[in-house]
Amino acid sequence: MRLEGLSNFELRGEWRRLHHMQPPKSLSRELLLRGITYKIQERAFGGLSKSILRKLSGTEPEVTSAKNRKTAPRTTVKPGTRIVREWNGDTHTVLVHADGVEWRGQRYRSLSVLAREITGAHWSGPRFFGLTSKKAAGDD
Repeated sequence: MRLEGLSNFELRGEWRRLHHMQPPKSLSRELLLRGITYKIQERAFGGLSKSILRKLSGTEPEVTSAKNRKTAPRTTVKPGTRIVREWNGDTHTVLVHADGVEWRGQRYRSLSVLAREITGAHWSGPRFFGLTSKKAAGDD
């Protein structure tokens, strides 16, 4: 059946048949077509998963809310540790101190500040130097 060829009256009848209810009066032709094609697809391939339905109904807590957000474990490196990272063909050696890091004779308060100095872009310092994985840094 070609839905595009049906009149608005016929589309409303098709909606009633598939949804077992009257279509809202304010629905445009485009939304009628979308609602009908979704219902046909749902019958052929199945509907939304239970987890998606919970999210849409609002009964599942938002995983991105501040209360439910998991924080990445803090990366600690002992003072005296040397970290080596190659970037754009240059090898960068960093010495870890109790109160920061040292690179090329200069002190920096954190690996992130140093990563920005090396790359010119914002980086997670521990991630730039390979101390954490992407997943642990919160980038799913």
